[in-house]
Amino acid sequence: MPRLRQVSRADAPSEVVLQYYNRLFGDRDPVTQPGTATGTRGDWWTVFALAPDIFKHAVDGFAVYRHPDRKLDPVLRELGQTRAGWVKGSQFVFSQHCKSLRGLGVSEEKIAAVPHWAVSDVFDEKERAVLAYTDCLSMAGGRTPEAVIDKLKTFLSDLEILELTYITCLYDMHAVMCRALRLEFDDRDEPIVEVAAPEGFKATDFLSASPRAPR
Repeated sequence: MPRLRQVSRADAPSEVVLQYYNRLFGDRDPVTQPGTATGTRGDWWTVFALAPDIFKHAVDGFAVYRHPDRKLDPVLRELGQTRAGWVKGSQFVFSQHCKSLRGLGVSEEKIAAVPHWAVSDVFDEKERAVLAYTDCLSMAGGRTPEAVIDKLKTFLSDLEILELTYITCLYDMHAVMCRALRLEFDDRDEPIVEVAAPEGFKATDFLSASPRAPR
């Protein structure tokens, strides 16, 4: 379950929240009867509804990247969003945008290669430049070599690069928030934990000199 309280239909704090509840859940209460068409629980919506102004700001952001004024190729946009989800370890963002790539007609081979794009030969030069830039944004905190920008500029206008930067960083943020609050598919236990030693193991055993150890 998410780490924060969810807002029920009866307590929907604004018309905008109720409008999205109707669109996603029909007449169900999304807290007691969760589930969306894409297979998510829908608790991103019910947790963000705690602050209706933040909720509206977030959904307006979704509209921004799908706005008809956008110049960036939607496939490149979704490659950035999907890779950002993978880099940040967000099962939710990665999974949802794999579906978006598929909806845009991107091949299963390319979708499967997003995690290891650097050693894959299925992406063209433009796609590789976008994926490299996404890694600079999401993996290196924005630290971007000039060569990456120079390569992007051979394919994209300054406006398209700005759109790519904003949208990718927006979804980097959503990936981080979903993990922190354990929303949707990011409601997962920490995978990196200590593995218990065998019974009888003493803490100093692994430091003991072995008679067979090389000198």
